[in-house]
Amino acid sequence: MTNCSIARTMDIVGSRSAMLIMREALLGTRRFDDFVHRVGVGEPAMATRLKDLVAAGLLERTPYREPGQRTRYEYRLTRKGRELLPVVTALRTWGDTWAADKTGPPVLASHRGCGRPVRAVLRCDGGHDVDDGDTDLTAGPGLIRNG
Repeated sequence: MTNCSIARTMDIVGSRSAMLIMREALLGTRRFDDFVHRVGVGEPAMATRLKDLVAAGLLERTPYREPGQRTRYEYRLTRKGRELLPVVTALRTWGDTWAADKTGPPVLASHRGCGRPVRAVLRCDGGHDVDDGDTDLTAGPGLIRNG
């Protein structure tokens, strides 16, 4: 299906490096060298991927200057980028459950307010939790039917 929101999303953040950059940005990473170190890709690939994420509107470049240094740029999340938090949280939770090694998850996310674990939850606009099999799909206004 070419007219698919999931396919369009994967075109933007579907690469491993894009999701790891977004993970780091959501954790507070802002500077190029820190992204390179934490994501583990080379500088040319990082420059390209950051440029793509800026062009897609997930990050914005903001100039900064250390005393005695040239102007450089840091990368800050936009609202569009911050709204990937539930997606990244769901991927982390799934990975903790199904892909962690025998010693367990590498990081634990907890709510600052109460200390309880943080996880992504499906919930309808009426406030009801939605379980597997409780979703009906119908044609939306953007559906393009072939044939």
